[in-house]
Amino acid sequence: MTTKPPIGRDTRLCMSLSARPGNFGSRFHNRLYELTGLDYVYKSFSTTDLAGAVGGIRALNIRGCAISMPFKEAVIPMLDGLAGSAAAIDSVNTIVNDDRRLTGYNTDYAAVVELIARIDPATPFVLRGSGGMAKAVAAALRDSGFTDGTIVARNVAAGQGLAALYGFDWTAEPEAGAPLLINVTPIGMTGGNADQSPFPEAMIAEAEIAFDVVQYPPETRFLKTAKALGKRIITGTEVATIQALEQFVLYTGVRPTPEQVREAAAYAYSLG
Repeated sequence: MTTKPPIGRDTRLCMSLSARPGNFGSRFHNRLYELTGLDYVYKSFSTTDLAGAVGGIRALNIRGCAISMPFKEAVIPMLDGLAGSAAAIDSVNTIVNDDRRLTGYNTDYAAVVELIARIDPATPFVLRGSGGMAKAVAAALRDSGFTDGTIVARNVAAGQGLAALYGFDWTAEPEAGAPLLINVTPIGMTGGNADQSPFPEAMIAEAEIAFDVVQYPPETRFLKTAKALGKRIITGTEVATIQALEQFVLYTGVRPTPEQVREAAAYAYSLG
């Protein structure tokens, strides 16, 4: 492991903004800085003044910022430009600061594309959710060749809008099942409704693959049920690790080795 320089005036700061900050991003990035010997430090924040926080990124020349719920769409007017998938789906989860020019990216999209690459795009799916992360998942599915899908969302305007944007169907509540079930809501998340599942057990029993973007707990009730029924599962921890890695690369220009990524992820999750 390369020796990391002590924190000083030349240390670059990266950060995250979320309504409910967690520890994974800080621990993952800071561990990778140690493993790669980079003079960076990472800290998570919450805010009730998004415009002020983004202004601080620019004014203090903070190198990068991860953006989580509920700021992924609201932050867009405050940026100087959007790159790649962020422009296509109007959802940002990463800000990169180049000499005080702020550009929005979406590494959630890249993570989902990677995770669904080995699923036959002819597979029908049901996706529950309609927020910024749901946009990233729906776009990744569409761009990966999936055409037979249904968006489930109680918010009629958001659900119908998302379905229409990517050419999928919409329903307010989960009705008919599908081989691929995807949860892109907070249902099952630690701290609120961890005992709930976004899909009924009968629907899970009929499925082949269960995909949950919830990061904590690592195995939600939805995934535990699917696993017990012998289904293939894709976890939110996989999404979090891949998208955080791509953020790290955007901020530093360095791609860690797979071994370093595994070590950093294991370290971050081992601390809870």
